[in-house]
Amino acid sequence: MIRRDWIKLLAASSAATMLPIPSLTAGPFEGRRILFQGDSITDAGRNKEINEANNIQALGYGYSALISAQLISDNKEFQIYNKGISGHKVFQLIDRWQKDAIDIKPDVISILIGVNDFWHTLSNGYEGTVETYIDDYRKLIDQTLTALPKVKIIICEPFVVEGGTAITPEWTPAFDGYKKGSLAISKEFKLPFVPFQEYFNRALKSAPASYWCPDGVHPSIAGSTLMAKAWMETFKRI
Repeated sequence: MIRRDWIKLLAASSAATMLPIPSLTAGPFEGRRILFQGDSITDAGRNKEINEANNIQALGYGYSALISAQLISDNKEFQIYNKGISGHKVFQLIDRWQKDAIDIKPDVISILIGVNDFWHTLSNGYEGTVETYIDDYRKLIDQTLTALPKVKIIICEPFVVEGGTAITPEWTPAFDGYKKGSLAISKEFKLPFVPFQEYFNRALKSAPASYWCPDGVHPSIAGSTLMAKAWMETFKRI
């Protein structure tokens, strides 16, 4: 049942968005072990009891699964892991980074984090600030590059989709600082950046938030495919 549902996801998502998906066979870069890290957007219902690469249940049903399907179909040497955990903030990534990142020894780490660093200040009593987010993110990247000096790190922009049911007036302009913070980290460490917000902003011209990301945070099938396209376009340039 899970396999059939996942295959349906792939087919439906491509049809829903009508967006061409480019080949993800990297150019000169030969790294083939990829790790996706982040919060619920990356987690996407993955089975956390399974730790092997390329496992359909361990990859979840979100953007990372769509990317993985394309990568694996292009090149059998890819080994892809998803270690996103719902609800996590940057400091929680740091707490589990050795086991869930360093020990995997990836060639590429893709990080999407930030929405909970803000959202939980509104709903969960979290007292972190945008400065906390940036400082913690810097520590995370320093730790990674010290342990894995040759790793390629992709910074993914945290995003919100205006019109989503969870997006209240408190989000604007406060959340802009977190988006800018992720961009600042990418520039400071000279890391590739995936501008998810730009993609969703453009997508809203063709369909409302309910189509792309109903609550404004967690993407639909169409939104996940949009994210996969954005990520692919950055990945093929590293």
